[in-house]
Amino acid sequence: MSLKARITEDMKTAMKAKEATRLATIRLLLAAIKQKEVDERVELDDAAVAAVIEKLVKQRKDSVAQYQAAARQDLADAEQAEIAILAAYLPEKMSTEESAAAVAAAVAETGASGPADMGKLMAVLKPRLAGKADMAEVSKLVKAALAG
Repeated sequence: MSLKARITEDMKTAMKAKEATRLATIRLLLAAIKQKEVDERVELDDAAVAAVIEKLVKQRKDSVAQYQAAARQDLADAEQAEIAILAAYLPEKMSTEESAAAVAAAVAETGASGPADMGKLMAVLKPRLAGKADMAEVSKLVKAALAG
């Protein structure tokens, strides 16, 4: 079963169980997927659906930070609940050690030696680690590897 089909089935289950928050979040996700499909005139595969989910999770995390800065914990909690629902559809993330090993392998493969090579290194790593690792964390690891 594709990821999109699983999300649709979960929406039906949430409707039957009358889980309002879960249903609203899944509908929002399906709307974002449909919008991407209409914009690009393609049927999204699992990797593209995961990219849409990651984008939505990132938006929610940004909102949580802003709500907490504004002392609106009620809104931050609602966003955290949505993050938990969305994160259930994402593949398991790589550990920091696995990410560091991938960075070390890419450094050895490309022969990158200094901060000027960061773009070249990230260009190699991004397709390999997209969806599997937090790219902000990977960027920090790359900077550390190239600095030292």
